[in-house]
Amino acid sequence: MTTYAVTGASGQLGRKIVQSLLDLHISPFDVIALARDTAKVEDLAALGVRTRTADYDQPETLTAALEGVDRLVLVSASEPGKRLPQHQAVISAAEAAGVQRIVYTSLLKADDTTNGLAPEHIATEEVLAASPVETTALRNSWYIENYTGQIGSYLEQGAIVGAAGDGLISAATRQDYAEAAAAAALADAVKPTYELGGTAFTLADLAATVSAVSGKAIGYTNVTVDELTAGMVGAGMPEGVASFWASIDGSIAVGDLHTESTDLADLIGRQPTPLADAVKAAL
Repeated sequence: MTTYAVTGASGQLGRKIVQSLLDLHISPFDVIALARDTAKVEDLAALGVRTRTADYDQPETLTAALEGVDRLVLVSASEPGKRLPQHQAVISAAEAAGVQRIVYTSLLKADDTTNGLAPEHIATEEVLAASPVETTALRNSWYIENYTGQIGSYLEQGAIVGAAGDGLISAATRQDYAEAAAAAALADAVKPTYELGGTAFTLADLAATVSAVSGKAIGYTNVTVDELTAGMVGAGMPEGVASFWASIDGSIAVGDLHTESTDLADLIGRQPTPLADAVKAAL
């Protein structure tokens, strides 16, 4: 039997990937949830999933954690600036453990984007390409939850403020991306790269959808990247952090988080979750 492992299984995406493998009728015994703190995946252990300690910052934990694993879903680390060495440690351990396939959660258009998150992803993809292990990169666009998680603030302020102009965002839910990762882990054959995104919308579309679902009218106020940065700083965010996240809106404005690829729908066998459905669920 094939054994599957998922890194970052205590996180929001990793946990859903584990559950998606189970939903695809993989035996819990054949799934290993890897986490820095296994106490945080006790709910998965209760389902019969095996759990092992795997800390990106402690390479000595990784080879043992990957022993007997055939296919690994490498969920990208959560700390920008530290991701590349963390990913390299996992990939090296996977090679040493004899892992046969690595599925990596990357970023949409990682090799052709102004998105500030891209450099570490494309560098990781280059490490994977040089590995003797079969690898595939799932280049995820934005999570819809990046926006639905702020609905309370939107309703309180009566507006969505951003610097994305009329740029299209091919966002999908974590559940959509989790199902795609599970499908890529199970597939008999995979492509080297998948560009994954849902049905595109603008921030004005988002405002209109939140208005329609909530019954409270809100609009979209477009500002410059510098103005958005200043607003975030005024709200208490450190300037460097604010500048970085405001620049993401600038990348959206030029189309960096938009794709017409059908890879996501093809992998999960259905259309990605509509924006309105995600907003309704969040409310």
